Amino acid sequence: MSLVALAAVGLVLAAVAERSKSPAMQIYFNEKMEAATRARAALHAIREVRLGLGDAIDVVNDPSETGLMGHEFSLITTSRGSHEQKLKSLDPNLAAVFVEQLKRGRVGEGDLVAVALTGAFPMLNVSVLSAIETLGATPVTITSVGSSMWGANDPNLTWLDMESVLVDKGILRHRSVAASRGGGDDRGRGLSPEGRALVDSAAVRNGVPLLDERTLDESIARRMEIYAEAAEGVEYAAYVNVGGGLGSTGSSQVYRLLRPGLSRNLGTKNFPRRGTLVRMAQRGMPVLHVPSADSFIERYDLSTEPTPLPDVGTGGTFYRDRYNVPLAGVLAVLYGFLIFVVVRIDLKHYLFRKPQ
Repeated sequence: MSLVALAAVGLVLAAVAERSKSPAMQIYFNEKMEAATRARAALHAIREVRLGLGDAIDVVNDPSETGLMGHEFSLITTSRGSHEQKLKSLDPNLAAVFVEQLKRGRVGEGDLVAVALTGAFPMLNVSVLSAIETLGATPVTITSVGSSMWGANDPNLTWLDMESVLVDKGILRHRSVAASRGGGDDRGRGLSPEGRALVDSAAVRNGVPLLDERTLDESIARRMEIYAEAAEGVEYAAYVNVGGGLGSTGSSQVYRLLRPGLSRNLGTKNFPRRGTLVRMAQRGMPVLHVPSADSFIERYDLSTEPTPLPDVGTGGTFYRDRYNVPLAGVLAVLYGFLIFVVVRIDLKHYLFRKPQ
């Protein structure tokens, strides 16, 4: 009977400890809030531009009416893309995730960060740049303009156009230093001549120099030169890759060889081609690989439902439930004492009872 009572008390004490949990503010909270707020402002700014172009937002494919969901097909669409993944990437709280990732990579005030973007995930681009600039670092960005399905694949509103809008409005401070067409060989292979011309005109109207090397290896080499020229002898604090641009990854196989998130050492792997990402990593710099939003949403307990868009400041990257440790300690000591008492009573009963 005493053991039953002890078990019942244990359940009660466990319930009390469980109810003691309360949301605890996570590290880098202020920087995370600033970055997510900046990303949300960027989303609204791009939506206004989309509407200003006279484009009606497709509320079926863009249910939160963000204006950041592109078309299924267009003349600058380079590859297939997941509609669901593009929707998940719209959460501005992902900017807070990238603040934490970059801080763990020791990126801070005054640092240079080499960045490779594509048109595939415009809101992930926004979130990464918001995080970098919130930390006081400077992004040196090379963009692959082409986009997979549902990304920034509107020829009138490419990522370079979005970027210019955000800089003009003061939401971001830095534009891309160079751009490529993206797609096959990083020079638009797979696009029609009209599609390539549209990409080229986007670079021209945004004042961004266009890479047009003959081979992918030459494009990768030129990217390395551009990063070196822009740094002017200063070492980069980190390299960030968003999407799957071949000029950065070198090969689609990198998706299988690299885990999403921050890596300090890529280890020994048989990379089919050493893209910019691999070359930067082999120089000893931290690499933040962002192929999509999925793994970050799961890891940081963000909303898995893209509609409606979550409020800024929600998700496990800002708050996580934490037990009341002092109370839990007191309850553990109390339960230990009760166990001791019960054991003593039982021992006394069985060792010293009179034989019948």
